[in-house]
Order: sequence, then C-alpha cells, then structure tokens
Amino acid sequence: MLDRISLLLVTIGAINWGSIGLFQFDVIAWLFGGQDAIISRIIYTVVALAGVWCLSLLFKPSDVLEPSRQRE
Repeated sequence: MLDRISLLLVTIGAINWGSIGLFQFDVIAWLFGGQDAIISRIIYTVVALAGVWCLSLLFKPSDVLEPSRQRE
C-alpha cells in the first residue's frame, strides 16, 4: 500500500515539474498560496520523501513487485 501511495505522490510531483518546465507554472504553489506557504512546503516535502521511498522499488526483486501468476 505504501508503494502505491508513494508512486501516486511521485506522479503528482512529476506532473508539477512538467508544468514548471513547460509552462513556468507551479501548480502546487498556485493551489496552496505560493512556494513559501507552509502547506506547499509540506506537500513538497511529502512528495520528496515519496520519491526517496520509490528508490527502494529499484532494488526489490521483480517477483515482489509483480503479482504471482498461476500457470495453466
């Protein structure tokens, strides 16, 4: 469950970075009152922690990440 939540947060962060790169528009800052707003900083921190957590997915065996399939 934590892996899926982390992947969702990393995806949100990727979309935000894409909007910054393409349009120079920070969605999180716009929604929550600027980059210096405490809620924006909390969201940036949570997304960063999710990104660090997702690094662990690179080192998990593939059988842990994929559901086991029964052979017929």
